[in-house]
Amino acid sequence: MVKFNETDNATINLISNGTDITGDIKSNGDIRIDGTLTGNLNTKGKVVIGPTGKVSGEIFCKNSEVSGIVEGKINVGQLLNLKASSKILGDITTSKLSIEPGARFTGNCKMSDNDTNGGVTTIKEKESEKPGK
Repeated sequence: MVKFNETDNATINLISNGTDITGDIKSNGDIRIDGTLTGNLNTKGKVVIGPTGKVSGEIFCKNSEVSGIVEGKINVGQLLNLKASSKILGDITTSKLSIEPGARFTGNCKMSDNDTNGGVTTIKEKESEKPGK
């Protein structure tokens, strides 16, 4: 059986509960956050934000499952799944969106039929929009 939502890279990165990271993260593998990240997150894989996880910054990824808190924009190439305990304070850009009852979302949502290849295209477009480039 073929699973299309999984990344080709088997690397899984874990930021456990009680860990605070300040700075940007770039990865080719999946990332699970149960701690706190203050900065931007860019991965070609899946981002899982656990119930104790919190991200303050912009997220670019292929797929995402959120049970914790996101304060900032989240850009998902394929499927964004908001669990009942999730709280999003920022804008969402995704192809597909699943929201469980109880999830909280404050911001704008933009959906498109295009797969942005895990947000990589979105990042390149954003960088070319910066003044002086």
